[in-house]
Amino acid sequence: MGYVSAVPPPRTDAASAPEPEAPDSRRGRRSVAVALLLGALGATVVLLASGRVWARGSAVVAGGSLPLSADGQTVTGLPAALAIVGLAALVAVFAVRGKSRLLVSALLALSGLGAALAAVTAAGDRRALDEKAATTTADTAARVAELTHTPWPYVTAGGGVLILLAGLLALRFGSGWPAMGGRYERDGSPRPRKPAVVDPDRPEDLWKALDRGEDPTH
Repeated sequence: MGYVSAVPPPRTDAASAPEPEAPDSRRGRRSVAVALLLGALGATVVLLASGRVWARGSAVVAGGSLPLSADGQTVTGLPAALAIVGLAALVAVFAVRGKSRLLVSALLALSGLGAALAAVTAAGDRRALDEKAATTTADTAARVAELTHTPWPYVTAGGGVLILLAGLLALRFGSGWPAMGGRYERDGSPRPRKPAVVDPDRPEDLWKALDRGEDPTH
């Protein structure tokens, strides 16, 4: 009589192997990470670059000239304001679903587009330095001289483009992204609630189970 082992042989069927991850799921996770990176990086670039000097010049005063400079916030505060709106929209994308997520994603994209356009439009602006020249010389007709511009407006515009790309990703893939809250799976379906353990020797547990609509005898 041959030897019979009591240990069951290892399962080698297909059911024991882990299911391969769906390509759509992998693509969805990658798009979430890329959108978060682009949005956060773009907003940071806009806020930092808009605080740099965008234009330099001088005002003619008695006995010489006085150097003047204007940062991006002085020239136009719109890019920084839109970057903050974009950050808020980036967070809100994960707090809503359906048509609301579509609207918030559009707001994210428009915030980036607006920040980029505002920065490029103001890149050659001289009004901020003209106002400084008029204030410095106490002459309302004074104008800034030797006006030069820095590359920082275009860096700001680049940050706006990153926010725009994050919004476009949200518009394209956002419908499959997870939402905040632990009651939902990645596909958006509610997680099944695990029934509470009922002790048959505790009458209060039996009554609580009946109140929940559960059968305490099972």
